[in-house]
Amino acid sequence: MTQFAGQEPESFGFEDIIYAKRDWVATVTINRPQSYNAYTGHTLQEMTQAFHDAAWDDHIAVVVLTGAGDKAFCAGGDVKEYATEYTQRPRDYWKWMGLFMECHDILRSIGKPTIARLNGMVVGGGNEFNMACDLAIAADHVRIRQVGTEVGSVAAGGATQWLQLLVGDRRAREILWLDEWVDAEKALDWGLVNQVVPYAALDDAVATMAAKLVDKFPECMRYTKQQTNFWKDFSWYQTIGHARDWLSLHYTSLEPYEGMTAFTEKRRPDRVGVRQRAASGGSSEFLWGPYQKTCPSCGASGLPAHFTHCGQCGAAL
Repeated sequence: MTQFAGQEPESFGFEDIIYAKRDWVATVTINRPQSYNAYTGHTLQEMTQAFHDAAWDDHIAVVVLTGAGDKAFCAGGDVKEYATEYTQRPRDYWKWMGLFMECHDILRSIGKPTIARLNGMVVGGGNEFNMACDLAIAADHVRIRQVGTEVGSVAAGGATQWLQLLVGDRRAREILWLDEWVDAEKALDWGLVNQVVPYAALDDAVATMAAKLVDKFPECMRYTKQQTNFWKDFSWYQTIGHARDWLSLHYTSLEPYEGMTAFTEKRRPDRVGVRQRAASGGSSEFLWGPYQKTCPSCGASGLPAHFTHCGQCGAAL
C-alpha cells in the first residue's frame, strides 16, 4: 500500500469548503455563500489540503473548482478580514499571502487538468483562481471583474501576471485599471473562459469536458500541463515574492485603510480625496499625516502631523 494515497473526503472535516470525489473527478466547492464565496486564510488552508489530496489520489484524473450556489464563484479574499486584521497588523498579511501562494502553487502543480466551474460572479482573487485553473466553463449569467485599484490594493496574486497571457496586453490593462465588469460573452470572446452555457447546462458541460480529459494518458497529460504552465509559472515566480512584501507594507498606508473600511461600511471610498491630499501638499500616505510632531508638554514624539492635541497627555500641540 503506497503512502501517496488519497483520503475519503469526509475524513478532513472541512468547514469552508465541500470536497467530493466521483467518477475520476474531485470537486472543491468554496462554501461561503453568505460572503459570495470569498475566502479567508482558513479557507485557503482547506483548499490547499484538498488540492494536495487530489494530487496524490490515483483515482482522480480531473479537479473541478467552483463555488456554492448560483450567485458567486468566488468574490476573492474576504475584505472584512483584510479591514479588521491586516490594516491593523500588516505583518500578518505577509503570513496570509504565504497561504495564498501555497494554495495557488499546489493548484497549478497538481499534475492533473483543472476546470473552473464558474457558477456566478468572479471577482478579484476569484478571477485569479479562475485563471490558475487550466480550463473554464461559465454559466451565461457570470460576470468577471478585478477590483484592486478601487479597494486600495493591487491584483498581483495572478491577475497582473496572467491576464496579458489570456486576453492580451490592452485588454488586460482595461480589466486591471478600470475595474469594470466583463460579461460571460465578452469573457469568451477575450479568452477568459473556454465555454459559456446556460446555468441549467453547466454541470453537464463540466462533466462532458472532464470525461474527455479522463480519456487521456495520465503521464502524458501531466507533462503536457507542466509544459503549458511555463509562462504562467515564469511570470508568477518572477513577481509574487515582491508582491507579497509590497502589499504587506502597503497595508500601513492610507489607501487600503480607506478602501477596505469603506467596503465594510458600505460607502463609496474617497479615492479622489486621497489625490487631493497630495495635490494640496498634504499626506496621501498617512491617515493623520506623517509622524513629525513632538508634544511640548510631555515630550512624546512621532505624533501625526494632523493631531491638534497630544495622544499621550492631551496637551494642545
